[in-house]
Amino acid sequence: MHDLTTQSPFEVWLTIPNKAHAPKMDYPPLCIVCFSGAALTDSIEEHQIDGVPVRVTNFARTVADCFKFRNMIGLDVALEALQEAWRAKRVSMDDLWRYAALCRVASVMRPIWKPVMTK
Repeated sequence: MHDLTTQSPFEVWLTIPNKAHAPKMDYPPLCIVCFSGAALTDSIEEHQIDGVPVRVTNFARTVADCFKFRNMIGLDVALEALQEAWRAKRVSMDDLWRYAALCRVASVMRPIWKPVMTK
């Protein structure tokens, strides 16, 4: 959706509330993640895709989520997302910090930020 990396996901990531039942589908392949509170509701934007309203997270939240799920998608993908979002001026430092704290990855991202932001 955001075209932050050169990687093509092989599954659709879907966020659902913690106690919700995951949908059962054969296609497309889904990766279900569960959140609650602000992690579930903050930073959601609505976009139209083929005339259908789709709720997605904003750029800064997507970058933070890449770091949160770095063990599933690869640290290289998370780094590329951060670099591209910053290079293209799609995110601000304040937004990155806010969503890194919300996703509890600030301590992971902090040592990486300075080298990326100076490029």
